[in-house]
Amino acid sequence: MTATAPEHAGPKVRKAPAPPASGTRPGSVRRSLFRALPVSPAVVLLLLFLAGPIVYCVVIAFTDLQLTGQAEESFVGFDNFTRAFRDEAFLNAVWLTLVFTVLSSLIGQNTLGLALASLMQRASKPVRTLTGGIVVTAWVLPEVVAGFLLYAFFKREGTLNAILDWLHLPSQNWLFTLPILAVSFANVWRGTAFSMLVYSAALNEIPKEVTEAAEVDGASGWRRMWHITLPMIRRSIGTNLMLNTLQTLSVFGLIWVMTRGGPSGKSQTLPLFMYEQAFQNSLIGYGTAVALLLLLIGSLFSVVYLRLLRTEV
Repeated sequence: MTATAPEHAGPKVRKAPAPPASGTRPGSVRRSLFRALPVSPAVVLLLLFLAGPIVYCVVIAFTDLQLTGQAEESFVGFDNFTRAFRDEAFLNAVWLTLVFTVLSSLIGQNTLGLALASLMQRASKPVRTLTGGIVVTAWVLPEVVAGFLLYAFFKREGTLNAILDWLHLPSQNWLFTLPILAVSFANVWRGTAFSMLVYSAALNEIPKEVTEAAEVDGASGWRRMWHITLPMIRRSIGTNLMLNTLQTLSVFGLIWVMTRGGPSGKSQTLPLFMYEQAFQNSLIGYGTAVALLLLLIGSLFSVVYLRLLRTEV
């Protein structure tokens, strides 16, 4: 007599899938490598020409490397940085760099660029074309050419004093009496076009309905600018300030052509001081340490601007 199977068999229990083996599958590794292959040349170039020199400069800043007259360099720790903060010429260069940046970038280029962009919004097309062409021409000029033009404008026998003499106003040697103001004006003249283009694009993005509604409510031009325009282009202002500040901190050729940092260091900003120490005094280690401090100042400005940009309008 044979046994029969039960009529009501229980449900079949499925076996749980086996857990994946530890580690990454070879197929996924190959796919990741294949996806990274197109960008690998760019990564190699960045490591070779950007990260490599930065790391090498950091190493040099902690040595007493000299350009001439030295058999081998030695590690000196933070001596170069300590020397910088004890050097009155370095502290003077830091102060002049901040003055130059605030006058020519934060106040000059930013304010004048916004004013030109606002006026060009209301001007006729021929006026916009002419104004934009003049301002952009100053921007696209090489820095050395712009420096020679402004040197000819501010020197003792230059264009500015000729105009003042014609108006029977007192003239002076601007590059000797007020050199930092002269180079700040030169940087404003050359770099305002960038701010103007940034703000022109930002103002074009403001809906016309918003400004028209403010005009209907009786808001004056200054009220519309302060309560409507500036808040709506806040992110563009922050971006423009950050880019202008970083560019102004690194200005070298313009000041070098006009004053060479003189007279007596009255227009010697950090890039010129760094050049003097590294290539004229042959103190490569000390000059590189100054360059890293300049990089730190630019990083602090960037952190402030990025924190301002993080908040949405």
